[in-house]
Amino acid sequence: MPDQIYINENGQQTGPLAEQQVRELLQQGRISPAAFCWYEGLAAWQPVTQALPGLLAVSTPAAVPAAGAVVQPVPQPAVSGGTAEFEIIKSDMYQMPKITITNAEVVLESGALHYMLGNITIDSQLPSIGGFLKSALTKEKAVRPRYRGTGTIFLEPTFGHCNILELAGDQWILDKGAFLASENTIQIDMYTNKALTGLFGGEGFFQTSVSGYGKVLYVSRGPVEAIHLQGETLVVDGSFAVARSASLEFRVEKAVKKFFGSFTSGEGLVNTFRGTGTVMIAPVPNRFLTLISEFGGLHAAIRAIRK
Repeated sequence: MPDQIYINENGQQTGPLAEQQVRELLQQGRISPAAFCWYEGLAAWQPVTQALPGLLAVSTPAAVPAAGAVVQPVPQPAVSGGTAEFEIIKSDMYQMPKITITNAEVVLESGALHYMLGNITIDSQLPSIGGFLKSALTKEKAVRPRYRGTGTIFLEPTFGHCNILELAGDQWILDKGAFLASENTIQIDMYTNKALTGLFGGEGFFQTSVSGYGKVLYVSRGPVEAIHLQGETLVVDGSFAVARSASLEFRVEKAVKKFFGSFTSGEGLVNTFRGTGTVMIAPVPNRFLTLISEFGGLHAAIRAIRK
């Protein structure tokens, strides 16, 4: 059974809570059965009646304590009803994400912290054995620390572009390494591409899946442009599609159906996105990243010649 349950009612979030705590809150009328809840394993927020039907089956009005009896209060979660504000500090040279939390909790990519101010604690729980194996297989970070409390968190500055994605119960697929941070109401998981798509598409076999309700912060190599598809097909020659709706079909195909047409057209394999949803593309990399890439490649070539 889930032991870290989050409750959201009338815009106020409470959690994480144990199942027994949720049961007691229901019995005392402090939350209604119509409240939404989420725990690891749920794809999106669901009403308590749907996600935890067993609680209502045994929930009865709390008994009136006898005179003189000591009433034990329901343990209060460390973070409840808080807010998290995401902001991007921009300059001519770099961008730096800033997250302000007020009695709230956010999740950061491991190593993303630059510095922080305020009364904030960091929780870096070790994952399960399955989590370690998944991390070794995907080359993703095994631990994504949680920051809870009240204060301001600054993430590492980057030459890339930082973007905020607002989820409303939907699921998105992020390019590998694009995830930076999110609210604690977002579920983060691994997404596996099909074999040929992962091998030739430039996106890799594994990407990051985010779902739920709340904000997600991700980074791209340049400014992003939203392409909204309504049963259409988007063809991308390159790996600059940094985020997409999970509802879209992603495949790698030949640009020209005929075999010899690929040689005469100058186009080989392309990434295609079909269906209804949104693709966030960054077709023009930041000029500083381009310079770093160019000079880095030149430096490697010079070293190879000297050898």
